[in-house]
Amino acid sequence: MNTSYKLILFDNGSYRPDATFALRRLASGLSEVLNQNVEPISLLHSCKIDPELIGGKPASIIRRRFKEAIENKEKHLLCIPLFLGPSLAITEYLEELIEEAKSLDSEIDIQVAAPLAGWDVENPDPRLAQILADQLEALIKENALKEFDTVLVDHGSPIKKLSDLRNNIARQVGVLLNKDPLKVQACSMERREGSAYAFNEPLLENIKKLPKQISGRDLIVAMFFLLPGRHAGAGGDVDDILQGLKDEGAIKDFYKTNLLGQHPMLLDILKDRVEERLKP
Repeated sequence: MNTSYKLILFDNGSYRPDATFALRRLASGLSEVLNQNVEPISLLHSCKIDPELIGGKPASIIRRRFKEAIENKEKHLLCIPLFLGPSLAITEYLEELIEEAKSLDSEIDIQVAAPLAGWDVENPDPRLAQILADQLEALIKENALKEFDTVLVDHGSPIKKLSDLRNNIARQVGVLLNKDPLKVQACSMERREGSAYAFNEPLLENIKKLPKQISGRDLIVAMFFLLPGRHAGAGGDVDDILQGLKDEGAIKDFYKTNLLGQHPMLLDILKDRVEERLKP
């Protein structure tokens, strides 16, 4: 593997300190796996967190890091997406930042690794489904659950590719679990208004309206999120929706898997993404 590249693990960014801590833990773990330093950087937001809330070390963002690279005459950078699929944050915004950097230094070489699922959403890396299946089985065993419905929830996206990815992962999880009670319904936390974004349906808050969902049963939730934040963190938007379903009697109770970023297999996937991009 080409070790001349500076490695940058990047997420979308959050104003919440726990997201920055989680990104830093993953970057540290990946550094150990690769035996090479990996920097935790966000696309947006994180630089506005009070450094005192994140261990006294300010968070940084990609645009700032690119400018520092130019100032320091660093010529080779590899951006490693901590994203599930080909988000617009990678395919559009990051590309804009790369072009901006190249306009300032025509010699800078900035490469981008594939997202966790890979670029092909129709054939996503099966290890993501394996992580979720492992987490679901552990959740069922830990709570001795017998009768329940199972959903896989993501944030929801303005591009259909990411909903297709979510749906394909949900199908993979169902195959891995191979049990009738564990048919996995894919859904979104939220969606934009208008028929153009109907591919995000069903929404988690409307899951009770689906024929296969039995009112008053427990709901097991596979969290298709990587890091904590205002959506997937404790007390976040997903929790609010689930608590609302419970309060109105649509479900008996809910049980969520850990976030994907907490599973050790994620480091294996990230390692492969780096090596794929930097192989001779």
